[in-house]
Amino acid sequence: MKKPERINQMLRFINQKQHFTLQDLMHEFQISKRTALRDIAALEEIGAPIYAEYGRYGGYRLLNQIQVPPISFNSQEVFALYFAMQALQSFSNLPFHVSFRSIHEKFLNELSDNQRQEIERMQNRVAFRHTEQIADSAHLETLLTASVKNKVLKAAYQKTSQTSTRTIQPISIYSMKGYWYCQAYDICKKAYRVFRCDRITSAEITEIQPLAGLNEMTMKSAHSLWKPSENAVHFKCLVDRKGAELFLQEHYPSMKLVHKKENMYIVGTYEPKELDFIIKYLAGFGKSMKIIEPVILKEKLRKYYKDLLDGI
Repeated sequence: MKKPERINQMLRFINQKQHFTLQDLMHEFQISKRTALRDIAALEEIGAPIYAEYGRYGGYRLLNQIQVPPISFNSQEVFALYFAMQALQSFSNLPFHVSFRSIHEKFLNELSDNQRQEIERMQNRVAFRHTEQIADSAHLETLLTASVKNKVLKAAYQKTSQTSTRTIQPISIYSMKGYWYCQAYDICKKAYRVFRCDRITSAEITEIQPLAGLNEMTMKSAHSLWKPSENAVHFKCLVDRKGAELFLQEHYPSMKLVHKKENMYIVGTYEPKELDFIIKYLAGFGKSMKIIEPVILKEKLRKYYKDLLDGI
């Protein structure tokens, strides 16, 4: 990072923190102590009211907030933002009141002629492939609002031909392979669940008291809420390097990758009613996976492959 750009970002950094140390600057901007001292002197030269505090808990303090210049992006940052924005084209629904077209037009209008021409040339040379959204999800905004504001929802959830009413506390939403999903805690069942958002046909915010602590959960840590039932079946599969890569691309809270000596295993559990689902999932590994246990899983997978062959 060039010095003028670093000084600009450092100005925003100290404006937010108010109190900071040399170590804060060294860690945030990956610079040496000597460079940090020079940068502080440069900030003072441009008028930043920085006051040095001495002693055990000393450091630097900004006497009052300062007016920072508007954010500016260099050409490489502009290109990165533009192509990152292209991912929005894959979604027919977003949890915000925006469309790709409106954002795209506003973005391009703010660029220079040279930047627009450069982007046009790049469009035929670089692309990020995303799975197109398969099914509409009408209640993404409500689900996101509930997860951010820590609210409990009353939702109608349609699976196959049946619709059930669920009382859920959303934790997060995410998109994967053309579908939107909602991580949530099912209040009535007292269990962590992941819901397909397109199957939620209605969602209303309630006045039900939310569970404490869930608002501190992240998308990743929410998986720790998942617990198998008493009827859950344990399974174990041997995988090779390719199988491990496939697992890392797609896996579920009920399973994990285990390294044991020179071998790698997928171990986990599935509910009896999820047998067909787990068979289809394991079939996707092909020759990269071998079922160790249980025996019924081996038999069901053989039957699955046989049925496929019979259909050819």
